[in-house]
Amino acid sequence: MNYGQLVLGLPGSGKSTFCGIMSDLLSERGRNVEVVNLDPANQTPCYSSSISISELITHEEAMRELEIGPNGSFLYCIEFLEANVDWLLGKIKERKNAYFIFDCPGQIELYTHHMSMRNICKRLVQSGIKLAAVQLMDSQFCSEPAKFISGTMVSLSAMLQLELPHVNVLSKMDLFKRMNTATSRRDTYTEVLDLNYLLESLEDNPLTAKYETLNKYLTELIHSFSLVSYQSLNITNPERLSEVIKEIDRTNGYVKLK
Repeated sequence: MNYGQLVLGLPGSGKSTFCGIMSDLLSERGRNVEVVNLDPANQTPCYSSSISISELITHEEAMRELEIGPNGSFLYCIEFLEANVDWLLGKIKERKNAYFIFDCPGQIELYTHHMSMRNICKRLVQSGIKLAAVQLMDSQFCSEPAKFISGTMVSLSAMLQLELPHVNVLSKMDLFKRMNTATSRRDTYTEVLDLNYLLESLEDNPLTAKYETLNKYLTELIHSFSLVSYQSLNITNPERLSEVIKEIDRTNGYVKLK
């Protein structure tokens, strides 16, 4: 049985660092870890990858040969991977009883409304991988209510679009104490308990007060689905790393076979 986690997040959220540390920790725990680099712009990752999209296509190649911009190149590369997904599945099939960590590009439209990544995920699941999405959001999004609401909307959109078991993670939480947040209570952010509290802060800000109605409907939408909560993660804290691993294992149903 193969298991895996699909690591998502905006640029700067710490995806590659997370993948590298997660690979080392799980390997130490006796898992047969295989890191798959699906980021066509990351040709020198901070971890050792056994499968890389750069064997198939690179971001730079697509930009140069098709004369398109950076964002268009990312979309093309993932569409190219979708068209050649049997190449990826063939590489995966060669590895038995493996635990896969998929490091994905940071272009969030790939997970919120573009269909290629969703279709690739479906094929991965159909191939027998018990897969969970792990979406990282930089804790800097807690520094402003508008940022946190928009980031949570991205998390919710990705959950609905990918249709995978999902773990949302607030990364770099060691920086939380230094932030001028609307509240010092972490569970306001990790449990998404009361966005109305943040809404009041938005109403006090002249720059965001004019969007009062929009913000109100966005928070109601998030609460109506009642799907989003976050694991807090300080990558240097072994206890928090273990808690995140437990949550991912619970989500993708990981069982260690003797």
